[in-house]
Amino acid sequence: MKVFGLSIALVLFFTSSYAQLPEVSLLNAGLLKTKKEAYLRKDKEVTRQVDFVLKTADGYLDTKPKSVLDKSFTPPSGSKHDYMSLAPYFWPDPAKADGRPYIRKDGERNPEIRTITDGTYLSDLNNKCKFLSLAYYFTNTEKYAAKASQLMQIWFLNPETKMNPNLNYAQAIRGVNDGRGIGIIETRSLADLADWAGLLTGSASWNTKEMQGLKDWYKQYLNWMMTSKNGQDEHHAKNNHGTHYDTQIVAFALFTGDRKLAAQTLKESLKRIPVQIEPDGQQPLELERTNAYGYSTMNLNGWFNLAILGEKLDIDLWNYSTTDGRSLRKALDWLIPYTIGDKPKDHKQISPYNKGEMYRPLLLAGLKYKSSTYLEAAAALPRTNENLMTDLLYR
Repeated sequence: MKVFGLSIALVLFFTSSYAQLPEVSLLNAGLLKTKKEAYLRKDKEVTRQVDFVLKTADGYLDTKPKSVLDKSFTPPSGSKHDYMSLAPYFWPDPAKADGRPYIRKDGERNPEIRTITDGTYLSDLNNKCKFLSLAYYFTNTEKYAAKASQLMQIWFLNPETKMNPNLNYAQAIRGVNDGRGIGIIETRSLADLADWAGLLTGSASWNTKEMQGLKDWYKQYLNWMMTSKNGQDEHHAKNNHGTHYDTQIVAFALFTGDRKLAAQTLKESLKRIPVQIEPDGQQPLELERTNAYGYSTMNLNGWFNLAILGEKLDIDLWNYSTTDGRSLRKALDWLIPYTIGDKPKDHKQISPYNKGEMYRPLLLAGLKYKSSTYLEAAAALPRTNENLMTDLLYR
């Protein structure tokens, strides 16, 4: 009887494991399900990828949760529950005794920004939940879900520690303002975090109440983005800031069940393509920056995220083109010779360009356009753990 009972338990475990389809937007639920099935079959490559996930997640199990209350500064509102950060490219004016107002040095990051920890802790939260949630999804081991749930509840749900759903004080310039719309780019990782929460579905540690609480938080933040001055300023940004603003709106709308808003925003985002991409594929608003190729790659990744979200809404950005030939594919093709080829860079790039940043767009393009050329270019790049994760999530 014991053997029979064990057999039934194993059947139920594997049946539920195979049937599980996660609630995700930037990720492909069907692909994840296929990867999980391959892992349970002990597929060699997928096992190697998941083993890396598990090893990394294990290192986070004893980590102490962080929140916006852990910063040593208090925002002008008087509440540490409000997110706060400094503009990275602004420095004290040497001609002024107090250095104020700060002056801009594009592409040169002022180390002073690290004194306010909200941005660092939010980035850490995203990274830790990524590995913990994936570890839970692939193994159904509750300890991973429990830790991810704890981290997210401290940041979003616990009344004593949660972040207020606004970015009124992000990327402030000392002597000029208390925060700017540009700061909204610092929450682009929230789109990923929504997916990490979706991977916890079915766990004992992240139930319907927690998930609904997180969605309510996102609804409030989405409303702030669409109605506040900072939100409207970022909405009107013409460069990569506008792209990543749209990505957040669409992702948050899908997460909270507002497909109408998601589709409307995605369709309106098409108007940005003639502004951002030339017929030959170059991105002039990014190329005018001091890290021209880094920002061009960053903006392209934002567009590829919008294209992925478009698949959920039956809106094809992958193959969209203006009448004069401006498209995402043209933007990628223009970048390739400068970023992974030998063509001399004729725009500024004051920081070293990491070729690895092109792996994800090349892989996605190879899969979406069924192009061996893109896939071969991706395969020729140095193998890194980041690439390993990209393969697990998208290939």
